[in-house]
Amino acid sequence: MDLTKSIEKRAGDLLRRKHLSITDSRKRILFLFLSQKDALTHSDIEKKAGEKFDRVTVYRTLQTFVEKGIVHTIPTADNTILYALCRDCSEEHHHDNHVHFVCRNCNTTTCLDDVLLPDIQLPEGYKAEDVQVLINGICPDCSPESAEGKAK
Repeated sequence: MDLTKSIEKRAGDLLRRKHLSITDSRKRILFLFLSQKDALTHSDIEKKAGEKFDRVTVYRTLQTFVEKGIVHTIPTADNTILYALCRDCSEEHHHDNHVHFVCRNCNTTTCLDDVLLPDIQLPEGYKAEDVQVLINGICPDCSPESAEGKAK
């Protein structure tokens, strides 16, 4: 099975598992998330999905995906919202308390699911509900070491 067919199958399986109707917009938008590792903005999704889906369809699809635990949101400093694929979330609880890495060169945002969050001890009376850890730097694709390795 080729890569595109494999991703399409995963998209359909995920929609069924989350008890969602399999529509063209849902399949196409989920395909975008499954076929790349970086977070996407609403605008990115509109552009990559093509003229086939209007702004409202994309917005409603993203809201449904957030509600069903398929994608999670990542707030940014400029108040843009990024969307990234969840690994193990449900409708009841998003497990998206992980590190997000923003490359200052190519502006991609990547979820670093395997990086452990520091244990933050809050003062008595405070209860954390969401933890956002954002690291800014240079991703492996943009690092000078990466360019040297590619040139050899």
